[in-house]
Amino acid sequence: MNAQPLTEAEISARTDSYFNRTKAVVRRFGDARVTYAIFLRRPVVSAPALMVNWLEAVARERGEVFDIELLHPEGEWVGAGEPLAYITGSFIALSDLETIALQKIGAACVAAHNAFQMSVALPEAAFLAMEARHCAGAEMQEIMAYAAAVGSAAAQREGAKGFIGNANDWTARYFGATHGYGTMPHALIGYAGSTLRAAEMFHETYPDEPLTVLVDYFGREVSDGLEVCRRFPALAAAGKVAVRLDTHGGRFLEGLDPQESYAVLERHAPGALRRYRSQAELRYLIGTGVSAAAIWRMREALNLAGFGAVRIVASSGFGVEKCSVMADARAPIDVVGTGSFIPESWSETYATADIIAYDGRPLVKLGREFLLRARDDD
Repeated sequence: MNAQPLTEAEISARTDSYFNRTKAVVRRFGDARVTYAIFLRRPVVSAPALMVNWLEAVARERGEVFDIELLHPEGEWVGAGEPLAYITGSFIALSDLETIALQKIGAACVAAHNAFQMSVALPEAAFLAMEARHCAGAEMQEIMAYAAAVGSAAAQREGAKGFIGNANDWTARYFGATHGYGTMPHALIGYAGSTLRAAEMFHETYPDEPLTVLVDYFGREVSDGLEVCRRFPALAAAGKVAVRLDTHGGRFLEGLDPQESYAVLERHAPGALRRYRSQAELRYLIGTGVSAAAIWRMREALNLAGFGAVRIVASSGFGVEKCSVMADARAPIDVVGTGSFIPESWSETYATADIIAYDGRPLVKLGREFLLRARDDD
């Protein structure tokens, strides 16, 4: 994990000015040993390692020792408002670290929670983390990859397949891999001129690798998918061919419309439609884009053509809610490609730190008494 402590000038520049000024005041009037409590206002999965590693690196650079007590180990569920960690040390040494420390824990914990929820909703599906191009730079990319790995590991302990890898080499280590996974973007199909030709080009270049083909470029998901399978029958029979559905929300998968989408789900998962559904849930079931009906239709076509070993990779907007709806519809997804574990509502990621003790004396601002240690509250 990247735990570079930054230079003192960089820390000062990236820190809120009132923390820098607090440091100057305390240095002038005398240090104190303080304890910070860190928490979030919503349920999360504990993902503290990036923050802890960074704080420890800064402490070494400053010749300090911070006592970091994790109340919830990595991967454990944490309730709203529950302290995640207590951090004790010199007020001078800690006061200017709050801004950066909170940046490294808040979003990670929420993203880990999302990744966990998605994985347990679809325990038989493997997940690929494809968030990198949606991140605001390399630091966010690392935070999100770490978070997905933490949430995935928690789900795997409950029997889910979880995240088996990601889409780039740089953060592949979080998933126990040496490289990222993926075969082709839409741009390669446009370059090749046809879905089949793109598949041929890829196979000629990487003959020993499994072949996952995007099939929505020309709006012929079923036709193009079957054409590729027929071109590579041995690979298809060996389970080394997959079709990736990434149909955008502006149209239905080939051969579907609202009526036919209902019919497909009636054949395979009638119970999914026979209870109240929100508009978003109905869209995930029988709407445009990569719906449950679209996935079932693709599976029907592959099986009917004798390609039962060909896998289906589903992508496009797979977040917690969509995964839960797909589970209700028993959608036959082998792999989910997703970046939607990135928190949708960024305000939910705001972590907060409050000092709860000065030189061992419990004291916290009114309304935050719930952060006090149990022994301090006696």
